[in-house]
Amino acid sequence: MANSSSISTPSRPLPYGRQHITDADVAAVVAALHADYLTQGPTVGKFEKHFAEYIGAKYAVAVSNGTAALHLCALALNVQPGQSVITTPLTFSASANCVRYCGGEVHFADIDPATGLIDLQKVRALLEAHPKGYFTGLIPVDFAGLAVNLEEARRLADDFGLWIIEDACHAPGGFFIDSQGREQRCGNGYFADLAIFSFHPVKHIATGEGGMITTNSEQLFHHLLRLRTHGITRDPADLVREPDGGWYMEMQELGYNYRLPDFNCALGLSQLARADEGLARRRQLAARYDAAFAPMPGVTVLAPATPGHAYHLYVIQVERRRELYDFLKTKQIFAQVHYIPVHRMPYYEALGWRAGDFPLVENYYAHCLSIPMFPTLTDAEQDYVVACIREFVEAPHAR
Repeated sequence: MANSSSISTPSRPLPYGRQHITDADVAAVVAALHADYLTQGPTVGKFEKHFAEYIGAKYAVAVSNGTAALHLCALALNVQPGQSVITTPLTFSASANCVRYCGGEVHFADIDPATGLIDLQKVRALLEAHPKGYFTGLIPVDFAGLAVNLEEARRLADDFGLWIIEDACHAPGGFFIDSQGREQRCGNGYFADLAIFSFHPVKHIATGEGGMITTNSEQLFHHLLRLRTHGITRDPADLVREPDGGWYMEMQELGYNYRLPDFNCALGLSQLARADEGLARRRQLAARYDAAFAPMPGVTVLAPATPGHAYHLYVIQVERRRELYDFLKTKQIFAQVHYIPVHRMPYYEALGWRAGDFPLVENYYAHCLSIPMFPTLTDAEQDYVVACIREFVEAPHAR
């Protein structure tokens, strides 16, 4: 079998993810910089409208990043000190932190090791182990681009009186098949109260930094718009007092400055125009990886060949993960680990969580590695990645 020395070494380092900026993207940003508004202008609303249409939701609210999106969702759903919310330990810490920002308590449910997604049966068991009303919300995460079955999550939410925030940062364009055989796009608001997305450079759509909230609730939409801008409104229909001039505005609650500038939105619009192209290439790359790793001893692929997978990440699981990570660095392949389980972070350990609390996610963490997955990865570069991994797992020291 071919090893890395028999395949041409790529001319550039290969990270796990990389942005793709085209001349059209640059032109869109330059045009926005020459426009009348750098922030709070018409490009923001245009990006929101087009993104909502792409996802299939009624409303979208652009914000400064995915973490801000989570925070605003928790505020809009009135998370209070002492309330308890369930999420997965396999996520970036912001999925849990948004509850803590509001003074709430975070509980975790372990994962399904075949998918990396929160195990909804374990969520049910956790709910049944506490008095009804103890938990107020659920934050499932579409990990790596694989959609949570939100129809099943909605049944749980309805049974126990929960709201749902779908963390879809990894999954624009992803979907699951519901019980009626319909594709349910991540973030479309059909089952979740709110959903959030991130536009960090390694995501499907890049704005530099940026995020989006989607919903089908007109009430939540208008509340989010106010929270995004300091809790201030100028809408005559919402004013408490009679305005004393055209300048009049009211701060009606404690909000934040979580706005996304127009030139970021211009980049987002340009990227959104080719989002399906990038998604198709991710799925093509995933199929090539699946075929390469299927016969390779010692390498397990997380959720291979899953319909609707958006493939923000391509995750393999191996023994001697640290050694493979270091070996790939010597080959100019910069893999990553997603994620250190949230409950093992010192902050959350100080709140009482411990090693061994969630053995399935901890076993996953001990073996997981995210390898290069981005639309501009060439077939030759991908073949090099596979050859390097093969070289490592077939070396005598690996046996």
